[in-house]
Amino acid sequence: MAQAIRFDTVGGPEVLRLETVTVGEPEPGQARVRHTGIAVNFIDIYVRTGRYPAALPSGLGSDAVGVVEAVGAGVVDIQVGDRVGYLIGPQGAYSDVRVMPAEVLIRLPDGISDSTAATLMMKGMTAQYLFRQVYPLQGGETILYHAAAGGVGLIACQWARALGVTMIGTVSTDEKAALAQANGCTHTIVTSRENIVDRVKQITNGRGVPVVFDSVGKDTLEASLNCLQQRGTLVSNGTSSGSVVIDTMTLAAKGSLWLTRPAMMHYIMPRAHMLDMAAEVFDMVLSGKIHSAPSQTFPLAAAADAHRALESRQTVGATVLLP
Repeated sequence: MAQAIRFDTVGGPEVLRLETVTVGEPEPGQARVRHTGIAVNFIDIYVRTGRYPAALPSGLGSDAVGVVEAVGAGVVDIQVGDRVGYLIGPQGAYSDVRVMPAEVLIRLPDGISDSTAATLMMKGMTAQYLFRQVYPLQGGETILYHAAAGGVGLIACQWARALGVTMIGTVSTDEKAALAQANGCTHTIVTSRENIVDRVKQITNGRGVPVVFDSVGKDTLEASLNCLQQRGTLVSNGTSSGSVVIDTMTLAAKGSLWLTRPAMMHYIMPRAHMLDMAAEVFDMVLSGKIHSAPSQTFPLAAAADAHRALESRQTVGATVLLP
């Protein structure tokens, strides 16, 4: 028997409950993984609240690391005893053991611990696809990045520094500003007391930036657009404050701007490409360019508390559940 967080109805953190579940043997093309660390991501909140619909009752979470206990027929590149991680697949990562499609499992290098890997699967891969695929940074650019002290944000700070990119990061407190700067963010804007557009224009001598990475959404949309140069790009990669609604004529009026709403699934497959992405993330860590570890951990049974902390902005960096 295993334990898993499940929910019957959408709503607040209180809908999450710990249940005993049965986990069988892997079928052809599957593997059974015993988790050692489970990442908590803002997308999990979208699923729990119904913004991203799930068939109920449902498990939760799509991002974890662990050890392979058994493999089904036809699985050739994953073996029993392998340390693996994953970031896509069916909901249900909030559990101590589960059966997964083997094709989504990524073998972890020896030099990367489970605790580090638990912060890298979704968050590190998100930084990779934002900076290397959605808007490929060449070095020398000045960019605006919202939520710079978050789980993805701290990795993005370090990746930008490694690329030679000047990163302007927004944060909500002075403490988060110091953390973002310690991780390589060149300039920080404390949104509780500073105007985003005024500060970006000051930093860039009135030019604005060629790209904004905005995971906040509704609350920062106008500022993001007003910080862009003509023909600049808004990468709307999250909506933690609410959905983005925009009239395309606004994009024209503000300088023939580009807008993209990328989704990981459209950048990560096929499997060979996913493994190449992961290899680049792992290389950044193994070469010392990125350091990543959980900033806070919760027991699996306290998943609701982890959600409350994330939603109330009490967290920095990555949050991990421990089975």
